[in-house]
Amino acid sequence: MPMPVWLADTVAKLMQRLPNNMPARADLSFDEITATLRDATIPTRHGAVDATLYLPPDGSTGNGVYVNFHGGGFVMRHPEQDDALCRYIAAEAGVTVVNVDYIPAPQSRFPGPVEQAYDVAVWAASVERPWLGEKLVLGGQSAGGALAAGAARLALEAGTPHVSLQVLMYPPLDLTVPAKTKVSEGKETLLARMGPIFDTAYCPDVGLRTDRLISPASSADSADLTGISPALIVTAEKDILREEEIRYAARLAGVGALREHIDLANVGHGFNVSDAPRELVETVYAAIARHVRGSLS
Repeated sequence: MPMPVWLADTVAKLMQRLPNNMPARADLSFDEITATLRDATIPTRHGAVDATLYLPPDGSTGNGVYVNFHGGGFVMRHPEQDDALCRYIAAEAGVTVVNVDYIPAPQSRFPGPVEQAYDVAVWAASVERPWLGEKLVLGGQSAGGALAAGAARLALEAGTPHVSLQVLMYPPLDLTVPAKTKVSEGKETLLARMGPIFDTAYCPDVGLRTDRLISPASSADSADLTGISPALIVTAEKDILREEEIRYAARLAGVGALREHIDLANVGHGFNVSDAPRELVETVYAAIARHVRGSLS
């Protein structure tokens, strides 16, 4: 039986009122990395969104811009969860990081958050910004990775802005398949239990879940992606989303748009803010910074 929209919306709104339930472990906070922080307000077609700017340690705007979209099942608002990643990228890649507090569901349903992500990308790429907007990277974790992928797709279709790289960390890329059916032996079950809430609040119209901006890894999307921005994709062995991410990685590889696929053993969804060893997390962050630097050179 499908979850009633009113129930999904109620639970989603209650979750939004909860404090961050996945605070970074002390050794994963990377608070030894200094960053100059600034507040920003960014206009989008769905209303203004707040963002935190992370400048490199020297206080400059750096050599380009990385726009980051946080996770949370398309319903939660915890951009601070990505503080460690933002600090690391600003310092190690030498760019300004824009950590976006987008308007989630049910206040903004699909395609609202994707359109917000694209509008922020356009804003970040403007010559009016203090950084080099023509050197633009879009990235995100979980739902944020899906938004980054959708914004990159809109940029391909519109022909602007130029996106040098998309960084997709364990994103949901096929909402045509119910979350509970993605579970197999050795996989985590939390997302399977929460999936009906997230998917229903974000996109209650099941027919819309075949859209290329929400399910680019589904068989419903067969468009030619030649020319889309290259991607770094990070997947986790225990994550129920891994198989759809692998399909999308293969799809991008088919048009020469896969920079690297990092497939991590023995960790699950959200590994970098939960239970992974610092050495593993830092290896992934270093790879991201390396690809960002390379894409902007």
